[in-house]
Amino acid sequence: MSGLRVALIASARFPICEPFAGGLEAHTWWLARALHRRGHHVELFAGPGSDPALKARELTVRRSTLSDAARSDVSMPSAVWMEEHHAYLGLMLDLARDGEHRFDVVHNNSLHYLPVAMASALRVPVVTTLHTPPTPWLESAITAQDSCPVTFTAVSRFTAGAWRATVPAARVVRNGIDMDFWRPGPGGQDLVWFGRLVTEKGPHLAIEAARAAGRVLRIAGPISDRAYFEERIEPLLGEDVRYVGHLDRRGLAALLGSAGAALVTPGWDEPYGLVVAEALACGTPVCGFDRGALSEILTPDCGVLAPPGDVEALAALIPHAMGLDRRAARRRAEEFCCLDRTADAYTGLYEEVAR
Repeated sequence: MSGLRVALIASARFPICEPFAGGLEAHTWWLARALHRRGHHVELFAGPGSDPALKARELTVRRSTLSDAARSDVSMPSAVWMEEHHAYLGLMLDLARDGEHRFDVVHNNSLHYLPVAMASALRVPVVTTLHTPPTPWLESAITAQDSCPVTFTAVSRFTAGAWRATVPAARVVRNGIDMDFWRPGPGGQDLVWFGRLVTEKGPHLAIEAARAAGRVLRIAGPISDRAYFEERIEPLLGEDVRYVGHLDRRGLAALLGSAGAALVTPGWDEPYGLVVAEALACGTPVCGFDRGALSEILTPDCGVLAPPGDVEALAALIPHAMGLDRRAARRRAEEFCCLDRTADAYTGLYEEVAR
C-alpha cells in the first residue's frame, strides 16, 4: 500500500520547528519528513509556528475562548492545561466527523490523553506512541474502556515494560535519527552535555562530574526551567563550564562532532534517549547514568554507564569513554538508531491497521 494518508498528531504546546523544544518535537519533525519522502501524505496537527517546510498541511490548534463566568469558577485549571485540552478536544471532534474520508491512519505522537480517550469515536484506526513512563491521565484513558481500540507502540523495551500492566502488547519502535544528517566529527578534548535544562535531565550532575575529571564541559539546550537554570546551573558556569545556547540541529551536530564524549545524566528513567543516538551518530562516545533505556542503546565499545546519580563513578569513567573508538560509536548508531528503520516500521504498521 503506497501513498498513505497520515494524520500526525504532535504537541500543541510547542511548535515542531528548530530549535526544537525537546526530543519529542525533534522526533516528530524527522518522522514527518521521512514519511513524506516515502510518498505518504502527512497532515500535521501541531502548535502554531511549526515548520512550513515539512510539506504537510499544518493546522493551527484552536484556543479556548471561555466566558468570564467559566474562568472564575473554582474548578478552573491553569490556562495552559485548558488550552491544550481545548485544542485536542477540537481536533478529535473534527476527526470524528469525517476523518475516515481524509485519512488512512491517525498517528498520535503527542503526550495528551484525549486522542486515546476519544479514539473509539473515530472511524479510522489510531496508533499511539508511548514516549514516557505511565502517566495518570493517559493510563486512565486506556483503562476506562473495556477494549481500547488503539494500537500502541513504545520507544524502547524499557518503556514497553513500564506500560505492560496497562498495555500488554505495545510494539517497540525505537526513535530513529537521519544518519545522512548526523555525521561523524573529528572529536576533541572537551565534553558535551545537551538537552532540556531541567532537574530531571541532571545537567548540574554533569558539571560536577566534568569538574571532578578535570575536563571542559560545553552545555547546550533550551532553558525549560528558568528557576532551575538560575539557581543550579548559572552559578556554576565559568571557563571550564560554558553554556553555548539553544542550538539548531546544524549547530548541535557541529558541537557533538567536536566533543571527546557526551555526558548523559538523567535523574529519571529515560524512556529512550535521543541525545544518545545523536551523539553516537556523530562518532562521540557516551558516558552516562544507567537509567531507563540507555543500556539498550549503548554497548561497551561505544559507551559506559555509571550507577544512577553516582557522580564520582561517572567522573572516573570519563577517561575511558573518551578513549573509545569513534568509528564503533558511529557503527552502533547506523545499526540501531537509523531513521529509515523507524519510518519503515511505522509504514508497515500503518498498512497493517489500515487494512
